[in-house]
Amino acid sequence: MLIHPEINPVALQIGPLAVHWYGLTYLAAFGLFMLLGLRRLRHEPFVAVRGRGAWKKQDVEDILFMGVMGVVLGGRVGYCLFYKPLYYLAHPLEIFAVWQGGMSFHGGMLGVIVAMVWFARSRGKPWLQVADFVAPCVPTGLAAGRLGNFINGELWGRVSSPDLPWGMVFRGGGDLPRHPSQIYQFLLEGLLLFVLLWLYARKPRQVGQVSAAFLLGYGVFRFIAEFFREPDAHLGILSLGMSMGQWLCVPMILGGVGLWLWAEKASK
Repeated sequence: MLIHPEINPVALQIGPLAVHWYGLTYLAAFGLFMLLGLRRLRHEPFVAVRGRGAWKKQDVEDILFMGVMGVVLGGRVGYCLFYKPLYYLAHPLEIFAVWQGGMSFHGGMLGVIVAMVWFARSRGKPWLQVADFVAPCVPTGLAAGRLGNFINGELWGRVSSPDLPWGMVFRGGGDLPRHPSQIYQFLLEGLLLFVLLWLYARKPRQVGQVSAAFLLGYGVFRFIAEFFREPDAHLGILSLGMSMGQWLCVPMILGGVGLWLWAEKASK
């Protein structure tokens, strides 16, 4: 079995200034979004849009800024509502204590949706067209975040078989080998979802179908990865033997299927 390497969370120290690896993964996520967003400007149907709703570089920058705000606010509120509602109901001021940790991807996604609706209304663009533009640019950012989780030795997996060649002992996770679920999620929700979604989006699709593919793909891959990820200690396994992460993926999967079918039907 492997031992998780003791990686210093500080990547670079210059006097009092400390640059953390986790911060660098966020910068990588933002940079990759900009790079891919600029590539998306050359794809149909965005390159053909004219008039007030025409797509330009400034739109990519503004989407990134609004998306970051949506991730932070939505992720924090989602964590408080989905994972510790009673605690934060009793301690409402701690909702704003983001430095204490606690973010939810599903809450962050809802925050991004709100941000995209706001952006679409302010720029005279159909919001599903905006969502279709953004969706293929997201998985690489998710991959960068999972690398940050692995470097920090957090969000580790469930106890694995001692015979698993890549079973890993994490600091704080006991002496038994565990699945490196951060790497599983990096590969599934990050790299594989990006490749599939990018290729899918390159061909003509009905408005909303690329967004639907993201919801379905992420929901399925995250649902699978949750079988190997250690559930939150204060929640454990919920009904039907599923974790909170899996339960939150169910509406994503159903919503993705429903949106894809709606877009297909609306085109006829």
